[in-house]
Amino acid sequence: MKKFIKEFKEFISKGNVMTMAVGIIIGGAFTAITTSLVNDVITPVLGIIIGGIDFSGISLTVGSAQIMFGNFIQAVINFFLTAFVLFLMIKAFNKFQRKKPEEPKKDPEPSAEEKLLTEIRDLLKESNGSSTL
Repeated sequence: MKKFIKEFKEFISKGNVMTMAVGIIIGGAFTAITTSLVNDVITPVLGIIIGGIDFSGISLTVGSAQIMFGNFIQAVINFFLTAFVLFLMIKAFNKFQRKKPEEPKKDPEPSAEEKLLTEIRDLLKESNGSSTL
């Protein structure tokens, strides 16, 4: 049991889990913004344009059961509106996000030790090339 708890602690404290948790929390907040934009801004404007059609009241009664397929149609419409608004928001975000041109990578300046080792290597090459064996 102690090993299991230790493994769980290691798992939960890894950076990936924490990053995922932050992403989920931010995603929830972003969902609230997107839902509000669709429900409070886009849908009323569309309602004015198309004459206030609301599918949520459409139902079919079979025996004692009432099938609310209008709610399903309304949910599908809301999904597409939300997906479209999200697409537009991401498209705008990507447009405004500035991409810096990549600078060519420069080799770092060799350290004093590397310079000394290079000199020693070059001297050894010279002495081996000029000597006769």
